[in-house]
Amino acid sequence: MDDIDQQILDTLRRDARTPYTEIADDIGVSEGTIRNRVDQLVDDGVIERFTVSTSTGNVKAMIEIGVAMDADTHVVGDRMVEWDAVDFVWQVSGEDDIVLIVDAADTSGVNDLMRRAREQDVVVSTRTRLILDEKLG
Repeated sequence: MDDIDQQILDTLRRDARTPYTEIADDIGVSEGTIRNRVDQLVDDGVIERFTVSTSTGNVKAMIEIGVAMDADTHVVGDRMVEWDAVDFVWQVSGEDDIVLIVDAADTSGVNDLMRRAREQDVVVSTRTRLILDEKLG
């Protein structure tokens, strides 16, 4: 990845719907160059998906989950990512093993996800943090 790829990624992180012509004008290259570079970034797995950031008024939270030592966190995460209101599942290092990023209609929805996580045989601990504000970088 070079500086042009990084500039493309910076723009798309802020707004994945930015037209390629606008990115090209900002960077000083052709629209075709941007299109080819984005296609290559997708093919290389650098860009995994294009997504939407919402301001729904919902309750956003991180549910931090510790699992048993013999648990396969990939299997646990693959199961949890399918739950409604779960936006992301991160495998992390440190005190906890998995972090769910959730966007629930209300605190009851967050509580339901915590309960559901605790019902998993391999889950040994949970901790929840409400997200009060977020900024895009």
